[in-house]
Amino acid sequence: MKSFNRTQGRPPHQDLLTPAEWRVVNLARHGLTNKKIAENLQVSINAIKYHISNAVEKLRVIPDSGITDKKSLLKFIGADKNSAYHKIQENKKHMKNYATISSIGQISRTVQDIKQSETWFRDTLGLKHLYTFGQLAFFDIDGVRLFLSESEEKKKDNPESIIYFQTNDIKNSHKELTKKGIEFSHSPHKVHTHEDGTEEWMAFFKDLEGRPLGLMSLVK
Repeated sequence: MKSFNRTQGRPPHQDLLTPAEWRVVNLARHGLTNKKIAENLQVSINAIKYHISNAVEKLRVIPDSGITDKKSLLKFIGADKNSAYHKIQENKKHMKNYATISSIGQISRTVQDIKQSETWFRDTLGLKHLYTFGQLAFFDIDGVRLFLSESEEKKKDNPESIIYFQTNDIKNSHKELTKKGIEFSHSPHKVHTHEDGTEEWMAFFKDLEGRPLGLMSLVK
């Protein structure tokens, strides 16, 4: 009888993390709780904990990564090999001198009812509606984006609006601002991929009064 060897489990993925792990890590880097991540991806909380645990174990072995738990993922900079961000960074390795901040790209504001607000900002104010995604709605005001997010809570300690500065290279901007003593609460991470493949990347830091500011970059 001819013998043969069987392999068990899935073959190792060619990337640093699996696609499922990247999806979870990206949301964790945005500061979402396990419950919110599970709701966003429509999976169980146990599945989220499993992917985070696997991702942390894989990333902690990278020299000087500083990855020890979910919270430390906020400092992790990276992207899956198939992402537009990864490909752009590979092409830019031989280039220098990018503008740290080029313009204001977005201003955010919380609202209590996203549907009513979408109608009011679009039909009453006449703003150009870009798209609505769940409890988030986006409008264009002559190149500056207004970002509305639904929230029932009114947090006294948080400002009503966050300014997002546009940059053409968020990784380089993060590096240069860090050199100047700015401490980032959230390192560059992908928050959304549009239908045409354009990726939105963001990072967050604070001003002198401790109020949050954002960096944003559209990677095509």
